[in-house]
Amino acid sequence: MASIAEVLGRLTPEELDELHSLGPQGHLPRYLVDALDRAAGGPGSGRGYYVPTGNVNSNGGPLLVLRSDVSGWLLNSRREDPDSLPRHNS
Repeated sequence: MASIAEVLGRLTPEELDELHSLGPQGHLPRYLVDALDRAAGGPGSGRGYYVPTGNVNSNGGPLLVLRSDVSGWLLNSRREDPDSLPRHNS
């Protein structure tokens, strides 16, 4: 599994901002799950960076949140230095 900094560094600034605004318990919308998968290497590759809460949405799909160490890293790195994440090249 790639490092947290490496994977989060591949997200767009907008995706990072949204993850930050969701906070540690915010449910991840499908497009952010897809963004984490993309950043981690492809479909399903982000598993491990997000985890199910044990609850399901109205369609019966699992509600997902960032893994606690991932959200902690994101929130702490943003607090210490908002520009500390390496940025992706697109």
